[in-house]
Amino acid sequence: MTIKKRGRVTSLAAGRPPTARKPKSISRKATKALINAHHVLEKKKAQAIAKGDRAAEHAIKSEIDALGGIEKYQLASLQGQRLDRGGDSSRVLMEWLTSMDSTPVSSGDTRLKMLEVGALSTKNACSASGIFDMERIDLNSQSDGIMQQDFMERPLPKDDSERFDIISLSLVLNFVPDAMGRGAMLLRTLDFLKQPSTQYSSGLRNLFPSLFMVLPAPCVTNSRYMNESHLESIMNTLGYVKAQSKITQKLVYYLWVRESGVQSPFATFKKIEVRSGRSRNNFAVVLSGSSG
Repeated sequence: MTIKKRGRVTSLAAGRPPTARKPKSISRKATKALINAHHVLEKKKAQAIAKGDRAAEHAIKSEIDALGGIEKYQLASLQGQRLDRGGDSSRVLMEWLTSMDSTPVSSGDTRLKMLEVGALSTKNACSASGIFDMERIDLNSQSDGIMQQDFMERPLPKDDSERFDIISLSLVLNFVPDAMGRGAMLLRTLDFLKQPSTQYSSGLRNLFPSLFMVLPAPCVTNSRYMNESHLESIMNTLGYVKAQSKITQKLVYYLWVRESGVQSPFATFKKIEVRSGRSRNNFAVVLSGSSG
């Protein structure tokens, strides 16, 4: 089968908590409550760190510990990935790839390369498909087959052999603690993706190189600073075009295909209100700088 722009590089360690190896059973309600509580506290902790408020940082850490610490969060995170709870977002990606390709995607003589950022498992749908040569990374890997690495500190590729056909950011961008860091992460994906080229067959040219992105639905549907059209404008500026999207009650899924280089002149996206209301969340993405 035949099947870049740099922003401020921000470590992910302050945002996305690590994962665990062997989750115990946690009820759906308890899972949701625990994850939501940790999201709120981690955001407050990141704000305290940014302000240099050590007292507040320690107080918030004590609250996190009182919830059971990161270990409890790990259990809840992996529990939410169980198939009987609608887990494994990569199943959506595989459905898209097989339905969009004029010649069904299959394991041929040349496999596509995928970088899965924030990997939870080595047994998800993408891994089991046989289509991809997988490279999996996470901030605190506790599983064989997942490298412990911060995407924002990953060494840049030396050549195209170290780049990927597709990158997965499933429930990763929302864990970056600030809007500029999220913009920097999206910008950085371009360094690790292959350039659009004629190396792909006609059926695959509409699918790769690409970025699979999953976010909690409220990040797009109920944010004061983000909506569908604003996100699409940001991604278009980076050279991405939306190939597929799906919105559920809890999650939004996107497949962004890289069709061109970063737009020039490079557009700046600030934190501006796109939706009013007291009940909105503050999820935002800020892009600034030049395309280099």
